[in-house]
Amino acid sequence: MKLSGAKALLMLPALLLLVAVFLYPLLRYGWLSGHASSVLTGLRPVPNGGANWQRLIEDVRFWKDAGQTLRFAFCSVALELAGGLGVALLLHQPLRGRGTLRALTLLPWALPTTVMALGWRWILNDPHGPLNAALRSLGAPSYGFLTTPATTWFFAVLADVWKTMPFVALLLLAGLQSIPADLEETLRLEGASRIQILRRLTLPLLVPYLSLALLFRLAQALGVFDLIQVLTGGGPGGSTESLSLYAYLNAMRFLDFGYAATVMLATFLLLAVLLGVGWLLLRRARIARTTGGPA
Repeated sequence: MKLSGAKALLMLPALLLLVAVFLYPLLRYGWLSGHASSVLTGLRPVPNGGANWQRLIEDVRFWKDAGQTLRFAFCSVALELAGGLGVALLLHQPLRGRGTLRALTLLPWALPTTVMALGWRWILNDPHGPLNAALRSLGAPSYGFLTTPATTWFFAVLADVWKTMPFVALLLLAGLQSIPADLEETLRLEGASRIQILRRLTLPLLVPYLSLALLFRLAQALGVFDLIQVLTGGGPGGSTESLSLYAYLNAMRFLDFGYAATVMLATFLLLAVLLGVGWLLLRRARIARTTGGPA
């Protein structure tokens, strides 16, 4: 009993911090979403009987941004998992200068997102960016990479992958280093090829690390804000606007704090549902793999 009390006491600071930075803002958003709070009300919260949620359901821009955010998240996370696995496998090899190579690989992740986005914006600048300068040197005309919806979306995903793939690679590299070397050596002595070792040994043992990377990155990608705000501003024509950016615009540009809170709460609910479904699917797959049959 005393031990349980000591454990609870040790956990108290973390619980208080969690309440302060997560639970209280979430409850505040929930309360504010049921009120009108904007320049029209003198910024005083006025109960509006759920009008914000009715507006959200009918808001075409919200649903468009939700689709764009989901597409951005799924594409970027899929590429990060595939690329991170390849980078982790490369860094796991006994290469010469492996420590230096690992440090260089982590540089994009270490950069602040705003600085990284400004760098990509300069690279893609029309007509003064290095990419357009290279095109002109080849005799091709300059191209507005950030003024065409398709290319803007492509480079937004590419910038996110370049920034966060090292994080995935770092997690998977830790998983690779936890695999006993004698297991791989045993399969090699039995005549298994590298592909067979990867499929039969490496990938099954990396599933917990892949699951962790998937859930972490999916949560971050669905809440993407700073990359989009700095690189594209949601343009052109709102083609790259995310849900977080839409909530920010409602709060800081239109001073409609009640509706901004509603958008943020809806984003959180969407994230919770997706992460919950993902966790259940991963759990069922893990149980099926352990028991050798369906969960």
